[in-house]
Amino acid sequence: MTSIKFICSDCGAEVSAATRYPKCRCGGLWSLAAANTPFNPEDIDRDEWSIFRYRKHMALLDDAWRDITLGEGMTPVIRFDTHVLLKMDYLMPTLSYKDRGAAVLVAHCKSIGVDRVAQDSSGNAGNSVAAYCGRAGIKCDIFVPEGTSPKKIDMIKAHGASVHVISGSRDHCADVCREFVEQEGVYYANHVYNPLFYEGTKTYIYEVYEQCGRIPHNLFIPVGNGTLFIGVVHALEEMLSVGLIKEMPQIFALQSERCMPLKQAYQKGMTKPAEVIVSPTLAEGIAVGQPMRGKEILALAARHGVRFLSVPEDKILPARALLAAKGIYCEHTTAATYAAYLAYCEENGPLEDTLITMCGAGLKSDH
Repeated sequence: MTSIKFICSDCGAEVSAATRYPKCRCGGLWSLAAANTPFNPEDIDRDEWSIFRYRKHMALLDDAWRDITLGEGMTPVIRFDTHVLLKMDYLMPTLSYKDRGAAVLVAHCKSIGVDRVAQDSSGNAGNSVAAYCGRAGIKCDIFVPEGTSPKKIDMIKAHGASVHVISGSRDHCADVCREFVEQEGVYYANHVYNPLFYEGTKTYIYEVYEQCGRIPHNLFIPVGNGTLFIGVVHALEEMLSVGLIKEMPQIFALQSERCMPLKQAYQKGMTKPAEVIVSPTLAEGIAVGQPMRGKEILALAARHGVRFLSVPEDKILPARALLAAKGIYCEHTTAATYAAYLAYCEENGPLEDTLITMCGAGLKSDH
């Protein structure tokens, strides 16, 4: 079994990645203690049709992934119009990009002998973790806030997980789940706390490079807790370090106008998320008022000149309709990303060579 270490992002303490503690005793969140070998296209296992074709550049303890994978990843990049490419990440086993992270995290749980997990989610991550836990034979409790799409809840239940619908905000739901983890002593298989999740989401960029032979100039990424954003930046930094790309693409980080603690903080030069009051939004997947890795996201954004955008609520459904009219039936949070792109172009003119993630399927958010 490979040795992997976690390091506290605050105090620098190191522990084995087999730890059952969701965070450091000082309160800091875990990061991986050492970077993997930077991405090299020659190391791709082209006989493996899943994200684990990139396993030489992923922090895996052993081969537990072989019994866990559901063939996630390898989603197509399609040309939508003259200026826009779409990465079709809702073409996943549970219909969202979260399968990338969940596959790696649950494989890790299997490797270290975890038999029960809990996780909080606005729906997609919970569905992914539930599916892979079902695959792994791991008991699973998923906490979702009230207002979560009933179809997402139905999918979670179908995978055999216990669903707890919590009144109040997404952030309150997370607090309740963490209390449950502490009281019950179960493993916190959380897509924000556990750095193994980002080992999965960084494969988004590996795939784009493999499929296109390059990275498009402009990347639009929805940001709530930042699970895709962090994985994307980590992968791009790897590519920069070995010269696969000469410069960082322009990253546009999208937040809902009704929940934008990171955008407000960035505009004010703050190093931690701004305190905000979250209003109901169709973009439920990014309605996170207290992103736990907010300091990390803001630091990465400052390092690489990321631009934060917000999308007006009344632009989401029209954007969704435009996509659907051309065959792309996505959920509301995904449509919000396209709406932000359209709003940017309306104000600034056409934005060429743009890649937008289609991160969730439409049927899951019809409510």
